Parts: sequence; C-alpha cells; structure tokens
Amino acid sequence: MSGTFQMRDHLLQELETGVRTGAELIRRIRPEDWAYRPQDNMRSLQELVHHFVQITASDLVIMQEKGEAEVGEVENRLSGQDDPEQLATILRSNFEGYKDYIVSLSEEDLLNRSTKAFYAEHGHLQAQWQIETLTHVFHHRSQLYNYLKQLGHELHFSMLYM
Repeated sequence: MSGTFQMRDHLLQELETGVRTGAELIRRIRPEDWAYRPQDNMRSLQELVHHFVQITASDLVIMQEKGEAEVGEVENRLSGQDDPEQLATILRSNFEGYKDYIVSLSEEDLLNRSTKAFYAEHGHLQAQWQIETLTHVFHHRSQLYNYLKQLGHELHFSMLYM
C-alpha cells in the first residue's frame, strides 16, 4: 500500500472515531435537551446535532461540486428529527457513504484532482477536502460535548477517544 493510501486510511480512522464518539454523545440527549441554546447567537442543540450528523454528507456533495440547492437539500434533510438513535444511525450511514467515495479515488485523483465548492473562488484537492471534513467533524463534536456538559450530563473527555 502506498504512503498516500496509508495516510488516507489514517485520516478515515480518525474520522470514524469522531463519528463513533459523536454518535455516543447524541445517544445521551434527553427530550428536554433539544431546545437548549447557550446564547442567542448560537445554534440550538437540535440545530447543532442536525448539522453535525450531515457533515460528511454535505461535505461530500460540496467536494463533488454540487450546487447550492443540492447542498442545502442535504443540510435540511433532518428537519424535525429528534430521535437520538435514528440520528446516530444516519450519522454512521453518512460516514459510510463518504468513506466509500474517498476509498474509490485513485492515488492520482486523491492527490491532484481539484474541485471547487459553489461558494469558493478556488478549488481544493480531494486530500485537502478529506482533512477539511475531519476537522469539521471534530470541531462540531467538541461543541456537542460542551453543550451536553453545560446541560449537566456526566461526561469525561476520555469518552471522546474510546
């Protein structure tokens, strides 16, 4: 296996950790938690979870150069959804679809194929998009962890790496 594919797989393993541990956080959400909003200018817990669950799906359509309407449709698919188990299942399914795409790329495409998001002036290489998705997931997983801590959930940082 080439070094490129080894790095791709390491990044996918890290992304899977973020998805798996994020799903465990989602499963802890109580019905009364959904409306929580730390400040007026921040997302509610439900809005945050919906965004988090859709990251790999929306980032995938962005990196495949889909338009704003299609990206918006992906990002709004979960409207009204508040079942933690279903949301955790969708999170995993979205990750699997994303992973299938990344693994399908040739080494040449991973390293040299540039695609441009509908909102950007310049494109990114597929490998750069993979890193962007990883950091995006971990950013919002951290927010989710903090929201739940603020709601009084018993959490320990070690659960983010188990």
